[in-house]
Amino acid sequence: MRYLSFSYEGRVSYGCIVDQAVCDLGRRTGLPDLASHIADRFPTLGWEADLAPDYSLSAIRYLPVIPDPRKVLCVATNYREPGDDGAARPEYPLVFSRFGISQTGHEEPLPKPEVSEKFDYEGELAVIIGKTGRRIAEAEAMTYVAGYSCFNDGSVRDWQKHSSQFTPGKNFARTAGFGPWMVTSDELPDPGALDLVTRVNGETRQRNNTSRMIFPIAWLISYFSQFTVLEPGDVIVTGTPSGFGSSRQPPEFLKIGDTVEIEIERVGTLRNVVADESQNQDNFR
Repeated sequence: MRYLSFSYEGRVSYGCIVDQAVCDLGRRTGLPDLASHIADRFPTLGWEADLAPDYSLSAIRYLPVIPDPRKVLCVATNYREPGDDGAARPEYPLVFSRFGISQTGHEEPLPKPEVSEKFDYEGELAVIIGKTGRRIAEAEAMTYVAGYSCFNDGSVRDWQKHSSQFTPGKNFARTAGFGPWMVTSDELPDPGALDLVTRVNGETRQRNNTSRMIFPIAWLISYFSQFTVLEPGDVIVTGTPSGFGSSRQPPEFLKIGDTVEIEIERVGTLRNVVADESQNQDNFR
């Protein structure tokens, strides 16, 4: 089943896809958001009863799948590229975090920061946590997953490189696309074999498969849970393949008007258009 967060005629809610339309679960359950629904219904997530379509997909405004997560935990790179299969795995991944305000939804503008000419894209698989866990064994880690989504870890490279810490360049408002929805884990029993493609204006820039992750999903969940409590609605962004703008020769950064698509097999396609930050101030409310 596919779950999403959205607004309809100015009212924020969440729901699931039924017959290519939206069933408004927020109106039915009274729970405030999708993270709360996941926490309340995790054992039966994906098996909703008495569903009926309420709104067409064209009538809603997509929000980030989890609009205000307590934690967005991210991994840098994390894919083996052709020719490096024999390379030694680093002992630990490079980890950073994002704030909820740095996210935006499917088909929403990605505001290009006025203070930078190095706005970049990174196509990634996002993992949404379904139940609370601490010091989770790797063998049990996948039982904590609610579902999966597409994520564009939009990066402001010059600000990212101000120091060895990534925080500034990863947290400009609404620079990360997250969506369009969450596909529940029962529909993706093997998320370690999914094709991932990033396109800019229709041109393929990144292509790889989640089977080539250096640190697999279960390992990441276990690792993160050693130092923090994972909670329903927390998001783990699992890293990107090569081909992002700053890795290309010469570098190719995003411009106003560019369309970025992140497509992940059996999950969906996240699409955003790069916009003029000065003309999208309503995105920073």
